[in-house]
Amino acid sequence: MEKDNYLDIFEKQEKAIHHCLWLNFKYRIAKITFGVIHGPDNNWAVCEEATAQELEMDFLDILPKDYSKMNYDDIRHIRMDREPSPHLEELVGHFSTMDGEILRFILHSKIPIEKLIQFELAGRGFDKNHRWVGFSKSFEIWLENN
Repeated sequence: MEKDNYLDIFEKQEKAIHHCLWLNFKYRIAKITFGVIHGPDNNWAVCEEATAQELEMDFLDILPKDYSKMNYDDIRHIRMDREPSPHLEELVGHFSTMDGEILRFILHSKIPIEKLIQFELAGRGFDKNHRWVGFSKSFEIWLENN
């Protein structure tokens, strides 16, 4: 990734998409929207909506809503990337270092990973936007509504 004052430049569209999805999540509370536009040198750029408007450019309609449609080829590309997006590198790293028997047990026993994560987050006392709400409210938010 290369920085261009107000644009994050990527040679590959896939990496721009990963970066953009992360930024949209990261800045959701501030309500700053990011998107992908054509970069200056036949590449891809990620920028805020205000920057795109200033450049009189529209976001490209290429962003998925989330990663729910990710397939094994997508995962292979992430795993083989020499400079992966930091959030994906950290996520994949946790599974890469986990004991194989534990991973097989999770699949075999159909352990609900989503529920484990929600329980963990509930125990931290924050809401879905990482605002402190206290433990009782946090458990209500994460567990009772799901």
